[in-house]
Amino acid sequence: MSELHDPEIFRTVLDSLQTGVCVADRSGKILFWNQGAQRLTGHQRHEAVGRSCRDNILVHCNEQGCVACGATCPIHRTLHEGKPQEAKMQLRHKDGYPVHVLMRISPIRDPHGSIIGIVQSFDEQKFASEWARNRHTLAAHGCMDETTDVPNHEFTEFHLHENFASFARYHLPFGVIAIQVDRLEHFRAKYGRPAGDAILNVVAQTLRSAFRSTDFVGRWADDQFLAILVNCAEQSVERTWERVQKMVTCAGLRWWSDELLVTTSVGYATVQGGDTIDSLLHRAQRSLKQPSGKEVPAVAVNSQGSKGKPEI
Repeated sequence: MSELHDPEIFRTVLDSLQTGVCVADRSGKILFWNQGAQRLTGHQRHEAVGRSCRDNILVHCNEQGCVACGATCPIHRTLHEGKPQEAKMQLRHKDGYPVHVLMRISPIRDPHGSIIGIVQSFDEQKFASEWARNRHTLAAHGCMDETTDVPNHEFTEFHLHENFASFARYHLPFGVIAIQVDRLEHFRAKYGRPAGDAILNVVAQTLRSAFRSTDFVGRWADDQFLAILVNCAEQSVERTWERVQKMVTCAGLRWWSDELLVTTSVGYATVQGGDTIDSLLHRAQRSLKQPSGKEVPAVAVNSQGSKGKPEI
């Protein structure tokens, strides 16, 4: 039993936890980074220890998708108020996509009660949709997009037809959200097609955790994804659209020595009587907006996924 009194044993136990654990001093310098933190963020110990939290290595974001910094930052509040904090956050994975976690932050005090540092622990919150859970089976039947590992255009169109049939027979409402990757051709021209594929993967990973488990997200065109919000009225679709716009601000990608800022334009529409797939998507395309709220030229995308000329 004497071995259990060795302080190194406790360090080994902390290091082996699946929960992410990060210890930092008052200045924000990271002193400890366990295997769970490595697994959840993709950042190895040597990439984190010695860095400052102010380097924003994890890019903390709150539920609204804003970078949590300044007086609202839970780390800042813990240091200044001396009280444990708990918050649902997004951390940016090393590969660029956001990871949803429940973050707990507690102060570390010396024998005199003074705060000398903080400890952060975090666990991933997964929201797997039905298609994501069954993607291996779907892939075997040719339903998945090989580049992004989300349902392909044909399978997405099939789901659209299903929802139109439910609306026609039972008046079950639904909506769509179009997510267009901005400047994809620019990135491909400058960095090569692999960089473009990596950007598409970052957006796909982001979208997987942006919607309810009952919603559907698939690839609709070369630079566009389509989310189908099942049994969802217009007000709920609009709220989801607003949330998704904010979430995509957390996406980014390091490509060799460059940090690529991935932005998307997001539009939405809800089904109406007399709608067709083309008319529904036309309204979603016309409402495409960047995260800043600036409207961009709509790109007509028909039910076969072909693009028309931008509308002026």
